[in-house]
Amino acid sequence: MTRVLIADDQRLVRTGFRLILELEDDMQIVGEAADGAECLRLAARQQPDVVLMDIRMPVLDGIAATRELTAPGSAVRVLILTTFDADEYVYDALRAGATGFLLKDAPSEQLVAAIRQVAAGDALLAPSITRRLIERYAGRADTVASSVVDALTDREREVWRLLARGLSNAEIASRLYVGETTVKTHVARVLAKLGVRDRVQAVVAAYESGFVRPGA
Repeated sequence: MTRVLIADDQRLVRTGFRLILELEDDMQIVGEAADGAECLRLAARQQPDVVLMDIRMPVLDGIAATRELTAPGSAVRVLILTTFDADEYVYDALRAGATGFLLKDAPSEQLVAAIRQVAAGDALLAPSITRRLIERYAGRADTVASSVVDALTDREREVWRLLARGLSNAEIASRLYVGETTVKTHVARVLAKLGVRDRVQAVVAAYESGFVRPGA
C-alpha cells in the first residue's frame, strides 16, 4: 500500500486528487496540507511514501518543504505538482530533492502511474516537459566538477547522455544493445559518482555541467 500525502493550498485541487486516488486499491491518502509547514508536520506524523507537492503555498513554500522532506536518510519521495508555465521555481524544486514533476492538468491515469513510479524508486522524467524545463533554466546553478565527469567510463558517459535525454532503462538497453539489468548497474554507478540522489538530479547535472546541451 502506497501512503500518499497531498500538499496544495487549493482545497478544490486537494479534493480532486483525493477522489482520484481513493479509487485505487493500492493507495491510501494519509493527509492533506494547505501549506508547506503543515505538510512537514503531517509527514513527520504519518510517514507517507509519496508527497504530492505544490510549489506556491503560504507559510512555507513547496521548495523549502521539499528540501526538508528529502534530507539525507529520508525515504520520502516528492512529486511536484505544477502548471509549469506559471511556476518559475520548478527547477529549484528538483534541485531541492524532488523526484519529479507532474502537470496539474494531467489525466488521472497519468497521476496514478506517476505515483506508482516514484513509489517504486524511479524518477518521473517526461522527456518533452524535461526538455522545456532544462532549456529554460540550464546554466543557473553550479556546474558538476570536470574531474567527476572524467571519472566516468565511456559507457557510463554514454548511459548518462541517454538518461539526460529522458530515455528509460529499457530504451537505453535497446539503444546500446545490452540487457536492462546492465543499464541499471551503469545508472547506479553514474548516480554514485555524480553524488546525486536520483535520475532527475542526474539530468539536471548533465545540463548544468554542459555535458549535454539543450537542443543538441
